[in-house]
Amino acid sequence: MKNLFLVVLTLLAFNAFAGSNQVAEARFKPEQIAKFAKDVEKYAAKQGARAFIIARVGQPQSKLPKGIEFTHTAIAVYSQITVDNGEKVNGYAIHNLYQDGENGGESALVTDYPVDFFWGAYDLKAGIIIPTPELQTKIIEVITSGKNQLLHNPKYSLIANPFNSQYQNCTEHTLDIINAAIYQTTDKRQLKANAREYFDPQRVRVSGFKLALGGLFADGVTTRDHKGKVKTTSFGSIVRYLEKYELAGDTHIFRG
Repeated sequence: MKNLFLVVLTLLAFNAFAGSNQVAEARFKPEQIAKFAKDVEKYAAKQGARAFIIARVGQPQSKLPKGIEFTHTAIAVYSQITVDNGEKVNGYAIHNLYQDGENGGESALVTDYPVDFFWGAYDLKAGIIIPTPELQTKIIEVITSGKNQLLHNPKYSLIANPFNSQYQNCTEHTLDIINAAIYQTTDKRQLKANAREYFDPQRVRVSGFKLALGGLFADGVTTRDHKGKVKTTSFGSIVRYLEKYELAGDTHIFRG
């Protein structure tokens, strides 16, 4: 019984590793988070990024499955932002898919900003992929036209299979936006067919027993959309994908 309890705790931590909830308690002082967020923005701006893929880490590395370094991925777009006093400023708006804090099996699309994005980060570390200028333009068009909303599946699973549309997590949603930009379509069947042909997902190296228990004890963990080995989308797999097809102008791990 003790071993079963430990496995359940492991799965609950595994479910939390997504770091894909919008609201989380800050581990750093607000001024530290604000400085780090601004430094990330400055780095991206210095590279001339109008749109880039950004990732954060929400759990200790020791709790993450092998090969997974970041727990939440989204897309940042240089935009005109209206601040609390009504003033308009230029900066990066971050387009996220966030897991629902109360119903872990559901998600919503939320736009926030770098300080919000890193507020609940476990470490002040960011993954950054700056696509080629042409791909940036296409990604921006997908988002500003609202096509990213057509790609949203509110049925959330932490380990969603990127090759079908049964469930979706934040990183798969990011991949779907990227592929909608590359292939100039929002047809989900076509996007999934193209993903199966060209995208190499991340193997999730957690035992099937633990994953099965996760589905019993934690919302947002299921293997129903998988056959055989469990594979999902990760920040690292997106890096490899874009580098393979020469669609990444720059990739960088930024540390505070």
